[in-house]
Amino acid sequence: MTDFFSADPGIPRILIVDDEPMIRDLLEQALGKTGHDCSFAENGKTALKELALASFDVVVTDIDMPGMDGIELSKIIKIDFSADIIVMTGQIRSYQYDEIITLGASDFVEKPFSPREMVLRVDRVIRERRLRQIAAKAHEELRESYIDSIHRLVMAAEYKDEDTGDHIVRIGKYCSLMADKLDLPREFIDTIYYAAPMHDIGKIGIPDIILLKPGMLTHIEFETIKTHTQIGARLLSRSKSKILQMAHEIALTHHEKFNGKGYPYQLGGTGIPISGRIVAIADTFDALTSKRPYKEPYPPDLVLDILKKERGEQFDPDILDMFVDNFDTFLDIRGNIGIFEGKSLQDFILSERDKSGI
Repeated sequence: MTDFFSADPGIPRILIVDDEPMIRDLLEQALGKTGHDCSFAENGKTALKELALASFDVVVTDIDMPGMDGIELSKIIKIDFSADIIVMTGQIRSYQYDEIITLGASDFVEKPFSPREMVLRVDRVIRERRLRQIAAKAHEELRESYIDSIHRLVMAAEYKDEDTGDHIVRIGKYCSLMADKLDLPREFIDTIYYAAPMHDIGKIGIPDIILLKPGMLTHIEFETIKTHTQIGARLLSRSKSKILQMAHEIALTHHEKFNGKGYPYQLGGTGIPISGRIVAIADTFDALTSKRPYKEPYPPDLVLDILKKERGEQFDPDILDMFVDNFDTFLDIRGNIGIFEGKSLQDFILSERDKSGI
C-alpha cells in the first residue's frame, strides 16, 4: 500500500476491491499506466482497513465477495468516508442500475469490461469529483467574503461605543451557544451566529454626541437612541439572504420585552421572535460586563442578579433559565474575547446613567 502522507495529492488514488486476483491485476495494469495510484483489497473488511489508513478518491468494488459484499461496503463508505464508488458486477440481472446509484455509487460497470472502458469510467468520476471540490471551495470563499463584508459594516456602526470588534464576535458566540442549548435546528444555530452581530447596526444613524454621552440622557436623547432598531431594520430589509432576514428580525425586536413594555412596537411573550428574545439576553449580558463611555463593567454577581430580576419582565423565562444554568460558560466566553475588567461588588459604584435605568 502506498504511504498516504508521501503520496502526491495531485495523483488520483484508487482502491480496487475484488476477490479475483486476475481482475485486480487487470485493473492495476490499466489504471497504473494512465497515472493512477492504485491500492488493493480482496474483500470488504480489508478495504475498510485500507480506507481507515489512507484517503482515496475512488473505490472500485465488486459486489459478489466472501464475507462483506460490495453492497454493504458501499453503504459504509457512503456514511463514513469521502471516496466516490464505482460498483462492478457480473450479476446484472440481480441488480438494477438505479438501485446501485441509490446506494451512493457514482457509476455501475458490468463484467466483463474492457480495461479502456474502466479507465474512462474512473476518469469521468474523478473529473466530476474535482469539479465538485472546486465548486465547494468557490462557494466557501464567496461565503467567507460575504460574512467578512457584513462584519466590516457592523464594525463601522459599532466602533464608536463598543470595544472594537470584540463585542460583535462575542454576541455571535453567545447566541449560537444559546440556540444550541435550546435544541434549535442546526440551520438556526448557524444563521444566528452570523445574524446576531448585526443587532445594533442602526446605531450608524445615531449622532455621536448621544452615543458617546457619559452622563444621563434626556428624554429626547433616549427616544433618539431607540430609533436605532428601526434604522437597522430598514438597512437590512428586503434581502433574499436568510442571514440578513434574521438580522432584520433581530435588529427590530431585540429591545422588545417579554412583558410587552419594550420598543419599538411593545411586542410581548412569544410574539417576539425567538431570535430577538435570545439576542436580548446576550446583548444585555455583554453590555453589563463591558466598559462603555457612560459606565464601568458590572461584576459578574451583580450581572447575574440583574438578569434574574428580569425573568418574565424583560426576558423570556425559559431562555433566561437556560442562560443562568450555563452562566459560567457564558462568562468564559466573555473573558476569553476582549478584556473583562469587572470589579468586585464592594468596589463597584454605579454611574449616574446606571442609576437612572436608561
